[in-house]
Amino acid sequence: MAWTPRMSITSVRQFDRGDLDELFRLTERIRQDPPAFRGLAAPYVLATLFYEPSTRTRLSFEAAMARLGGHVISTENAAEMSSAVKGETLADTVRIVSGYADVIALRHYEAGASDVAARAARVPVINAGDGAGEHPTQALLDAFTVAHYRGGLDDLVITFVGDLAYGRTVHSLALLLTRFRGVRIRFVAPERLAAPAWLVGQLEAAGIDVRPVATLADAAAESDVLYVTRVQTERFPSGLDPADTTYTVEPEVLDRLPPHALILHPLPRVQELPPAVDADPRARYFDQAAFGLYVRMALLGRALGVL
Repeated sequence: MAWTPRMSITSVRQFDRGDLDELFRLTERIRQDPPAFRGLAAPYVLATLFYEPSTRTRLSFEAAMARLGGHVISTENAAEMSSAVKGETLADTVRIVSGYADVIALRHYEAGASDVAARAARVPVINAGDGAGEHPTQALLDAFTVAHYRGGLDDLVITFVGDLAYGRTVHSLALLLTRFRGVRIRFVAPERLAAPAWLVGQLEAAGIDVRPVATLADAAAESDVLYVTRVQTERFPSGLDPADTTYTVEPEVLDRLPPHALILHPLPRVQELPPAVDADPRARYFDQAAFGLYVRMALLGRALGVL
């Protein structure tokens, strides 16, 4: 088992199949009876150190710590409201913050920043998104959502739609799927926002059946999970118009999507997922976001050594 108490979590690559099964069992126990876990983290402090905007991730980490009975210190815009504006390095900031807190949830605009922080910190660091790199806790809650509704992740066709070049949630979840059997991955994206070659190469090396599909409707027809993403305008190359690079879940797509399928989205959404889709029984993205609380309770509990 690779997942041990008090370890930093910077990448989904750290988790093997046994780790994931254990995490999902623990998350389900928490989901069924959250009050049973109240007070476990009472002596501990979480620092949420966010250099990029966030709503769901930051608040769910803070709510998770609160529901475990712990305390939170926070900066929601560390790029402007911390000593970073004075030129302090991330490593130095984390060294200081790890003297105040027992675990750090870090979001940063540079890929690999969480690894830098984990090496510098004296407490566990949890990657809450690092640039166009990874977002492991999002991938874990995505996978839990699929497992919850589909009974597991083996032998599924999962279609990723949208900005696959800069979408860190796509990168992390796709890598996580290499831990499961019989997974087939379909990519639907504009050419300039296609999945990066390094990701495709790692998926293929792991034996995953990966291929691009030209149209969203065609991909939807064979999908068990439709994972929709927005264009990452904050990391968008100049010369690209987001309006020209967006796939939209239109009625034709819903008509071709199998009745048993799930529609997921890491949120926030813009034009790629119209509000009319919310009424579709296959739409599970708000449940997906809600499950993030329980997954992060489990991760914090393990990082603190209380679960």
